[in-house]
Amino acid sequence: MSESVPVRCPACRREHLYAAPTYPCGCGAPISPPLEPEARAVTHQVWEETWVTVECALCGRRSDWPHPELGCACGTVLRIAVTADGAGPARSVPERAAAGGGTANATDAPAAAERPRPAENPASATPAPPRRAFQPITIRTARDAVTVAALYLRWLGYQDIRRADQRPPSGIGLAARGTSGVGLAAHGLLAQVDPTVRPASPRDVECLWLTAMTESAHCVYFSLAGYTTEARARADTLGVPLFVLDLTGTPQPVNALADELGNT
Repeated sequence: MSESVPVRCPACRREHLYAAPTYPCGCGAPISPPLEPEARAVTHQVWEETWVTVECALCGRRSDWPHPELGCACGTVLRIAVTADGAGPARSVPERAAAGGGTANATDAPAAAERPRPAENPASATPAPPRRAFQPITIRTARDAVTVAALYLRWLGYQDIRRADQRPPSGIGLAARGTSGVGLAAHGLLAQVDPTVRPASPRDVECLWLTAMTESAHCVYFSLAGYTTEARARADTLGVPLFVLDLTGTPQPVNALADELGNT
């Protein structure tokens, strides 16, 4: 588990013990933002302030993750301070356990076992190990839905996930840069996350597809309430992968295109 810090609500002075969530780095190591025992009340949300850059101590990769926040019982949303705004390296869970003289728990063991090691002979290098299972986050709010979609895209191999330049008619738009691999993940991507209770319509799918066409990118749709029958048919025609976000935080493929993307 990640280390906990005591934080006090500036509104009601109630004290909380907060532990930062852990996220899967691309190298397989679980990381979490290094916290400070300070918090401030969030009066209005700004997209840039809801993300923090964290550096993995194992591979040095810098990734953007949701900024740690906590809801106080008085109704105030607290944003937990991060060491040097996340610029410093965040220790992985196994390293934190070693630094504290303890041992990592059972869930941390796979990450420690998969720590990259230099190959003795490049010619005899073994194939890369299978991709780690996606780590879901329970969806309670619309922001949680966007966070799950961003984490899933990162798990698929997309990089530099950010808010899209063009706002979709409904929901939140995300943009991502592809990798150097093959398949869909080798190209840029536009994703639409619809956290409403209304099933997505054919028009929603068409608007996403047209926006992606203008930017020469692929697209994918994440919906919390699912899709109408017409929307599914239109997505199959236009080649748009569809996912449903269940409340456990695991995107479920709706059509064959989504299955193909998830297996890439």
